[in-house]
Amino acid sequence: MTLSSKLSIFKSDKLLREKGVIGNDAPLRLRMEAYVKDLQKRICAAIEKVDGKGQFTLSEWERPEYGGEGITCVLSEGNVMEKAGVAVSVIYSELSPEAIRQMRDDRGKDIKLEGNVPFFVTGISLVMHARNPNAPTVHLNYRYFEVMNPDGTPHLWWFGGGSDLTPVYLYEEDARLFHQIYKEGCDKFDKTYYPTMKKACDKYFLNAHRGEARGIGGIFFDDFNSKPAEHIFALVQELGNRFIPSYIPILEKRKDMPFDEDMIRWQQIRRGRYVEFNLIWDRGTKFGLATPCARVESILMTLPLTARWEYMYEPEEGSREAALEHVLKHPREWLS
Repeated sequence: MTLSSKLSIFKSDKLLREKGVIGNDAPLRLRMEAYVKDLQKRICAAIEKVDGKGQFTLSEWERPEYGGEGITCVLSEGNVMEKAGVAVSVIYSELSPEAIRQMRDDRGKDIKLEGNVPFFVTGISLVMHARNPNAPTVHLNYRYFEVMNPDGTPHLWWFGGGSDLTPVYLYEEDARLFHQIYKEGCDKFDKTYYPTMKKACDKYFLNAHRGEARGIGGIFFDDFNSKPAEHIFALVQELGNRFIPSYIPILEKRKDMPFDEDMIRWQQIRRGRYVEFNLIWDRGTKFGLATPCARVESILMTLPLTARWEYMYEPEEGSREAALEHVLKHPREWLS
């Protein structure tokens, strides 16, 4: 397998894009790419409307020597959002023999190809850090991964993603709303999806070294290819479209609530825990940084502007801060 095999697939896909709108007869990878780019635009517009001041700075980038592109949108120092980032990436690259071995051994991937194997991945990833400690941080990620045959047809594929909420101060009605929105979306396809994905979210977004979850969860799935691709693609679109109704009402409700310096201090400490997860445990961060020609700024745009670490910090017993920490150490069923 040579580098030209991957580049020929990239060039062939580029010609399809240049013909205009990607239709239902296009390869799934191109339809997923078109969807996440549209979702990015809609989410940025919704956040700008709530913020009233801040606007996203758009950076478009390319990987001409490898194949692929991306669009990174970041809003900093707005009225409502301290930092918000929404990134879309479209990557054509190669799996080395060592990477293939790891996928076979560690993740059970049945990759029958040898040598340097071309792959494609596209997805959307976002993190929103609000100014007001009463307003939660939110994360979303949906991606499609395809290991390709030399002719560009899929050899192996899977979807992954989800969305989760990370409050600084716990409002149970916000947690219930967030989970209810995604449960309703999952139930349109299979009533087992929400409980399975909720459990997976609690398991994945865990700061194991702290013995606490990053937030109050949501939904999460990975390596999902056990149903037809079109079924999962439709599910991904349903869930992606639910981001705005799952987060904007919470942001609107909390953005103007009063807060003080002690609350800011706790917000900074919780952001420190957020950073710990992203840099120590998150598989997406590790994969992105290990990809040839990685765009580090886009990978790390999920980090907050500021964070805080205090030696041996413990919240006061009976405080709202302690109440949040208890929930993070003992994940709850919000809809039972």
